[in-house]
Amino acid sequence: MGDVSTGGSIPVSQLIEDAVVWVSPHASLEGVADLLGAGEIGALVVGDGTVVEGIVTERDIVHAIAQRKDLHQTTASDIANSKLLWCDPSSTVLEVAQEMLEHYVRHVLVQQDGGLAGIVSARDLLGAYTASAG
Repeated sequence: MGDVSTGGSIPVSQLIEDAVVWVSPHASLEGVADLLGAGEIGALVVGDGTVVEGIVTERDIVHAIAQRKDLHQTTASDIANSKLLWCDPSSTVLEVAQEMLEHYVRHVLVQQDGGLAGIVSARDLLGAYTASAG
């Protein structure tokens, strides 16, 4: 087994290969659920493709349904989390993992040149650690 600690030194820029999927703030809860269900993604960025208003995750959908929110009247902006955690592409897996734990979040936005470069999930970070152990 390799040294698991080496996974923590990987910059998150190596983990953000997938394109960010955006959703309109006005998209219905049903539309958001359809987008999340159609792809292998766990979070959508709510905004206009340039300005980030928040993110919506699978957990947000579950909570909204449990609260009996209307699938057609409830919008992405209604359920989006606007308390966002950002990092730089050079931030390491360990640094981002520590921030996630401290702030109780599962997704961190990666900012580069004043814009959104990608999203890193807890699953991505776990993958970096397990890959370095192999």
